[in-house]
Amino acid sequence: MTTTLRPDQPERHGAGGARSRRYTVCVNSRPVGGIELSAAPRFGVMAGRITGLEIHEADRRRGRATVAALAAEEVLRGWGCDEVQVDLPGDAAAVRRLADGLGYTERNRNMAKPLSGPAPELPAGSSVRPMTAAEYEVWNEQQAIAYVESLVARGVPFAQASARAEADHGALLADGPGTAGTLLLTLVHRRQDVGTLWLRLRDAADPAVPAWVYSVEVGEEHRGQGHGRTLMLVAERECLDAGVATLGLNVFGGNTPALRLYESLGYATVRRCLFKRLL
Repeated sequence: MTTTLRPDQPERHGAGGARSRRYTVCVNSRPVGGIELSAAPRFGVMAGRITGLEIHEADRRRGRATVAALAAEEVLRGWGCDEVQVDLPGDAAAVRRLADGLGYTERNRNMAKPLSGPAPELPAGSSVRPMTAAEYEVWNEQQAIAYVESLVARGVPFAQASARAEADHGALLADGPGTAGTLLLTLVHRRQDVGTLWLRLRDAADPAVPAWVYSVEVGEEHRGQGHGRTLMLVAERECLDAGVATLGLNVFGGNTPALRLYESLGYATVRRCLFKRLL
């Protein structure tokens, strides 16, 4: 049997070479499902994206989805894509197995936790205070460097990574420590500064977006003592005090210690972002 992708709508074009198209998945010319393909410049590469892959119930468990995904990769190669990206719901176990079998790698995942009940107590000897303006300047530079390094480690060219870091920090921290809806806090344990927290309580552009932990950082000499957990408890406490019901965060692929910490605190994966190089 031959599995093919048949265009079922005109190709759409956008800025910078972006393009997209919807296809019908066919087996021997018989429709068995559908798939959406798109491509756009991202982080200095042409990134393809597969969305909406669906195989009709009667044709599932026959390898149709696998062959359709491989055919989609060939289309994206023809479009000049350097890599292909797929976003999966956190509970899509079957699709994750399919992606694993096709050689996809997790780039990052989003996790979230519903918040309720009384605000958690901090360990004895721990407290938080607002980050000072002088501390912010040093912290912001270090955060930008770490962000660039994390992007470069995942294949983003340095120039594009630097531009992205500058743009993101400029947008998220437009007024530095005074940015509305954002908290920049320093964790103090027994009179020593041991870590920092960057927490956005509310998104001014969209109140429906959950609160978000952008950074939890513990000084190297203070790691392994539970301060990362304390900083997450601080974030939850601040959210509850502000009437925020959900807290989300991002974890880069391979960061096992952070993943274990968040899972132990009750955070669940809501989205996985996978990618595969197209050679």
